[in-house]
Amino acid sequence: MKTLIWKNLNQAERQTALTRPAQTLGDEISQIVTDIKNQVVNQGDTALFALAEKFDKVKLDSLKIAPSEFDNAQNALSDELKAAIDTAYANIHKFHTAQIPAPIDTQTMAGVRCQVTTRPIEKVGLYIPAGSAPLFSTVLMLAIPAKIAGCKKIVLCSPAPICAEILYTAKRCGVDEIFAVGGAGAICAMAYGTESIPKVDKIFGPGNAFVTEAKRQVLLTGTAIDMPAGPSEVLVIANEFANPAFVASDLLSQAEHGADSQVILLTDSQSLADKVLSEIESQLQTLPRAETAKQALAKSRIIITDNLQECVAISNSYAPEHLIINTDNPRQYLDDISHAGSVFLGAYTPESMGDYASGTNHTLPTYGYARTQSSLGLADFYKRMTVQELSIDGFKNLANTVAIMASAEQLDAHKLAVEVRLKELGE
Repeated sequence: MKTLIWKNLNQAERQTALTRPAQTLGDEISQIVTDIKNQVVNQGDTALFALAEKFDKVKLDSLKIAPSEFDNAQNALSDELKAAIDTAYANIHKFHTAQIPAPIDTQTMAGVRCQVTTRPIEKVGLYIPAGSAPLFSTVLMLAIPAKIAGCKKIVLCSPAPICAEILYTAKRCGVDEIFAVGGAGAICAMAYGTESIPKVDKIFGPGNAFVTEAKRQVLLTGTAIDMPAGPSEVLVIANEFANPAFVASDLLSQAEHGADSQVILLTDSQSLADKVLSEIESQLQTLPRAETAKQALAKSRIIITDNLQECVAISNSYAPEHLIINTDNPRQYLDDISHAGSVFLGAYTPESMGDYASGTNHTLPTYGYARTQSSLGLADFYKRMTVQELSIDGFKNLANTVAIMASAEQLDAHKLAVEVRLKELGE
């Protein structure tokens, strides 16, 4: 772990320290996904049954989850877990309801009325990974805003066999249809439609390299996706007053996500850095996913800076998915944060809170996309339309402006559309 510490960095060394592990989907993955896509397009459900047997080692009788399975899922979960899901549901629902856009209706000049109206995306597909960590919390993060936005069709796919936690949460959130379909096949099925699975307009949700490549390919053929995806990451800014056990646990909570995750600690305290390293070693001994975390830690960094302002500057350069500021009075730095997917302020705001139940969304831009992309929110389930309406006086007031501009661009039909109306008005 000592090799993770970097200090006294010049600009070139800082850039090297902040370099993310290269994402190489590779020609092989691309070709595999293309083959899966062709199978799904040409064979529909037949291909999905075969893919489930090949990759998930499950022979299915039906792709669609039957109502009886929801009853079984509800009975399988403890009251304690169901209560926890209900609490998370309430917080996430409240935060996303607060994002309902206010109508915009303004008069730009006399007689010229302009509006912005929103409409829900009609059909959305949600992908929920399973594997070693079935992410039922992601169901909450995706299905709740879809429902609040008023999407008319919400479809969910997850690899077979779908665990009780995912089924219960999906039912709790009002998902319309659930299918036991995983991987690239699920993405392609939702993008193009099969006999059982309806074609959707936009696909949401994380996944492995094959899912990521499938989302990239269907985007090229007209199905929208939530955002570009890369490995998960967290950056922690902490000073000498931070509890090293807290900092270590925050780094490990992200490292356990996957071997390709990256965690970074920025601090102006060598003493804290040393204590955090010791805590990481100690806490690793207690984690079932320790080997996964160790692989992620091997690509991670601790950077010693001269002051906290330098930490903020480095963080903005990195643009992390998750940013934890664990200092005294952390809010004082918030205005200086330019690029981050989600920000966690203070010693008692671990990333885990946002991942599960504080109310914010845990679907976030990774791999530096926080420079241009936002955390998932209600707006992602809407589309905007602009509306304009001109009275006769408004038209006459603006006619000359438009005619002059159209003429300058040599778009004579645009100018004519104004002139024929002026003529009708006797102008």
